[in-house]
Amino acid sequence: MVINTGTCSFSDMKVWPGRGSRFISKDGKIQLFIGSKVRSLFHQRIKAVKLTWTQDWRRLNKKGRAETVKKRRVRKVVRTQKAYVGATLDDIKRKREEKPEVRAAMRDQALREIKERQKKKATPQGQKFDKGQPKTAGPKVSKAKGKQKNK
Repeated sequence: MVINTGTCSFSDMKVWPGRGSRFISKDGKIQLFIGSKVRSLFHQRIKAVKLTWTQDWRRLNKKGRAETVKKRRVRKVVRTQKAYVGATLDDIKRKREEKPEVRAAMRDQALREIKERQKKKATPQGQKFDKGQPKTAGPKVSKAKGKQKNK
């Protein structure tokens, strides 16, 4: 035999057959109350969430639940390599596979080439122009061009 139990619409407690009372409001909603205390509080418009003995309050304040600890999902970090300006992905992989001694030798060679280029570009400090060519002067601009005499 199946026993049909209802739940109290205010306190969410089980209402067994032969217990409680029903209240049907004007809009046709049926309210089932476990006892007179609950019915009285409902008609006084007191919120069930404010009362510590109701299931609504317990649900809101997380009381009485079995602690179900969920492990947070840890996303595996997927490492990807991307090409950047001036180097393709193949170049980056090739350099990574090289031995450190080879890389150091290539770096030293590149530094020597840069220093040689800088030496060629730089001229001695005291000499700004070639000795053979005279210094050329640009067009003369008078400073008092914008000024006018007041009479």
